[in-house]
Amino acid sequence: MKLTFHGATDEVTGSCMTLDARDASGRPRRLVIDAGMFQGERICGSKNLRPFGFDPATAEAAFITHPHADHTGRLPKLIKEGFAGKVYMTRPCVPLTRVILEDARKIMEENAEKCGDPVIYGREDLDVLLSRCVGVGYHEAVDVAPGVRVSFHDAGHILGSSYISVDAEGKRVVFSGDIGNDDVPILPDTEPISRADAVVCEATYGNRLHESRAERSAKLRHAIERSVARGGVLMIPAFSIERTQELLYEIDQLLAHGLHLKVPIFLDSPMAIRATEIYRHFSQYLRFDADILAQPDRDFFSFPNLRETLTADESRAINDVRGPKIIIAGSGMMTGGRIMHHLMRYLSDAKNLLLIIGYQAGGTLGRQLFDGAKEVTIFQKRIPVRCEIEAIGGFSAHGDRDKLTRWLTPEEGPVPKRIFLSHGDPPVKDAFAEHLRGALKTEVLVPKSGEEYEI
Repeated sequence: MKLTFHGATDEVTGSCMTLDARDASGRPRRLVIDAGMFQGERICGSKNLRPFGFDPATAEAAFITHPHADHTGRLPKLIKEGFAGKVYMTRPCVPLTRVILEDARKIMEENAEKCGDPVIYGREDLDVLLSRCVGVGYHEAVDVAPGVRVSFHDAGHILGSSYISVDAEGKRVVFSGDIGNDDVPILPDTEPISRADAVVCEATYGNRLHESRAERSAKLRHAIERSVARGGVLMIPAFSIERTQELLYEIDQLLAHGLHLKVPIFLDSPMAIRATEIYRHFSQYLRFDADILAQPDRDFFSFPNLRETLTADESRAINDVRGPKIIIAGSGMMTGGRIMHHLMRYLSDAKNLLLIIGYQAGGTLGRQLFDGAKEVTIFQKRIPVRCEIEAIGGFSAHGDRDKLTRWLTPEEGPVPKRIFLSHGDPPVKDAFAEHLRGALKTEVLVPKSGEEYEI
């Protein structure tokens, strides 16, 4: 088998790999694993405009670990450039992928109209892509060809997320996608690897440890109480899929267990509102504390304080509500979306608080604020940063160093002979590689884009 990397090598985003394997008759078959967007620049930035590094028409099928844009955002471009196969993902991922890609398409159209940005694919490419998505269950094998089998396993990262195993030529290669954090309140635990000859593993947080669930909850409660006490605005930029739902669930639990909070909480994200409906529909894939099912409304993501602002007029009306108040809005890395308007309005007031609960890629506004910028540019205006800024790593949907190390130790057989690290900033991957070499006593490689490896 030949494994080639086409993205997420020198950074966290842009996930895309190909695996070339021979079937039982010796015929070569090419599989695409993820086709994600590079983030940290405009959607139509230079990296997303580049060719894939392989001819999409030569691929047999595509397999998607989960719907986040850095894993799915270039799928319509794959169609545009000649891919004619099916796209497989777990069943909950199909509607979530539609939500994410339709939102990305809308942003591209707006940028093209306002700024003259190029459009990397057309509406017809998106429609064709969505018509070819096939939902499968966990452990429901997809036989691409005799002797080439692909299976999905629960990664515990978001609803329907998976890591993917490919069995061919007598070997097994595992692709991590994004591996979930420990003790996530609404998701099952990450399934352990049963066995693997080679693993492509994400390294987003490969050099750090997260807070425990108890610490995470306590920090959230303290941030809410502190912000409310001084009459400020608590802004929480959140990814629309998973982070928002986990946050809503956590607030719901705080309210049910002693937090007295009468201030309005605005969910100001149309995509998050739509995604939360999908979470409700696929609740059988989720895991909740036992007492949540005993609550009268049996609704895991809503409470009396919550106001969903779906329309633009409803969003603008938030400005008319005097503090204290809480605003949850996308995008999670603060690269666009409604959070930008709130940041522009509230960053300069010292009584307000910006709570960062997700990874901030290099080059994003979120990374600038996380790194302590005293002034930022939003919509061509310079905004002084005077509000308090706090980060809670425990809300990350990615596993930390110890979680990833445990996951890389299979239940059966030896440690994989080769581990390839992707999805990480270079210093993080280098540190994680050194850690794994010592902990697991195996070969750990840090690939570059375009590099090929024989498995």
